[in-house]
Amino acid sequence: IVAMLQSDNIWYRPREKQAVADQRRAQFFQQEGDHITLLSVYNKWKDNKYSNPWCVHNFIQSRSLKHSMDVRKQLVAICDRYGLIGDGDKRGNNHNHDDNINIRKAITSGYFMHAAKKDPQEGYKTLVEGQPAYIHPSSALFNHQPDWLIFHNLVLTSKEYMRENLVIEPKWLCDLAPRFYKKADPIRLSKRKRREKIEPLYDRYAEPNSWRLSRRRY
Repeated sequence: IVAMLQSDNIWYRPREKQAVADQRRAQFFQQEGDHITLLSVYNKWKDNKYSNPWCVHNFIQSRSLKHSMDVRKQLVAICDRYGLIGDGDKRGNNHNHDDNINIRKAITSGYFMHAAKKDPQEGYKTLVEGQPAYIHPSSALFNHQPDWLIFHNLVLTSKEYMRENLVIEPKWLCDLAPRFYKKADPIRLSKRKRREKIEPLYDRYAEPNSWRLSRRRY
């Protein structure tokens, strides 16, 4: 996955075949997000003996995959030198569901400051800065919109878009970055919630407990 992320874009989308290219790309999408999708693409390329025709058929840039392969070999050599991986990792065997959970947790532990939560109104808000952001249209999660995610980077065009997104469980943030996140007290209101306190407008003709117009204090 780290090696695949070094390639800016593994897909290509010819103007005259955009619909077909989008359909072929969608076949690789994984519900866990873009990182697992990249892993799936690499493993299927390997299963097809690193075939160039397979890349052409699926509108994937073979040059990008070959670059990722070279990066992976370098990373494996470095990790092997320090005894950080086993034989199975060297071979790059296919991963199962439990492996995918461990992968997602590992990425969360390193990118916990890139967490975002779905906003009730529109898009997402980053947890650290509260910045509005949106899932990039090229993401595997564009049509799913999970409640919580980790993004690899932000790209500013017409909006602030999150690229390479990964579905996470919110409790992972507290478990993997306990010095940065902690579980909120369900009884105490946060400063933001206190600023959004609803105040009823004064009406001297109304009963004290009757329904009245209200305003939000910021």
